[in-house]
Amino acid sequence: MDWSLLVIQLLNGLQLGVLLFLLASGLTLIFGIMDFVNLAHGSLYMVGAYFCATLTHLTGSFVLAIALALPATALVGLAVEVIVVRHLYTRDHLDHVLATFGLILCFDAAVHYLWGPEGMAIPLPAVLDSQTELLGGIVFPTFRLLIIATGLVIAAGLWLVMTRTRIGMLVRAGASNRRMVAALGINIEILFALVFAVGAALAGLAGMLISPITEASIGMGNEIIIIAFVVIIIGGIGSIKGAFIAALAVGLIDTMGRAFLDTLMKLVMSNQNAETAAPALSAMMIYILMAGILAFRPQGLFPPRGR
Repeated sequence: MDWSLLVIQLLNGLQLGVLLFLLASGLTLIFGIMDFVNLAHGSLYMVGAYFCATLTHLTGSFVLAIALALPATALVGLAVEVIVVRHLYTRDHLDHVLATFGLILCFDAAVHYLWGPEGMAIPLPAVLDSQTELLGGIVFPTFRLLIIATGLVIAAGLWLVMTRTRIGMLVRAGASNRRMVAALGINIEILFALVFAVGAALAGLAGMLISPITEASIGMGNEIIIIAFVVIIIGGIGSIKGAFIAALAVGLIDTMGRAFLDTLMKLVMSNQNAETAAPALSAMMIYILMAGILAFRPQGLFPPRGR
């Protein structure tokens, strides 16, 4: 086996995992605390990417663009919570799904109107648009290493906030029993708005980090939001730790499956059959993982206490 290829694919899987965590961490808090099914979370991922692309072209600095696009995306999330989502908390999940599906259409139409049908590429500064040599002579893109480092730092920061601060205590308490939190005098509307805005910023950051590799495009969040829901279901709705572990597992399984499954299947079947079956099976693997975990732990790996 080519060990350098294995290490590179492991790093690619880790990169995908931390991006999924950025998207899923906000989503799991919104779902866990508010009991709100937000299909439009992926649209905030798209909005963050477009904000970053536009600001990069205006300022000439990718780093400055991210610093400006993060609060802008949080404000969009806050506006969505105040104008639409806040009025749906007492409704059932079907209403949540219908309303947020409508928001997806609205966001896609707005992006089409403001930025046009074509995608937007984000140029990277030369220091990031390069290769870094790792141990053993393995070469890996510098920007992808930055994505991994950023995701791990944010994961550690979220863990500290959730476990060591008062706001984290309130968020965890809200995930377990929001009625009790309200009864203790906490302004639930402000707490919900704050969580929604932070979730929007995290989703937007994921979009900002992936866009230089792909591009900012209409509907870019519609496919990844499905995987994000798989992550939070596996990890446990409302659990940051669960979202992190599940995101890394899903990222690694998806990447390694796409890279090596066809080679393994060729050992037991013809090349043509393996090349036909491997892509389909690799796409199914994360859903098979979800089904297997739910069969033994219906509330996910790390459900919040009290659920």
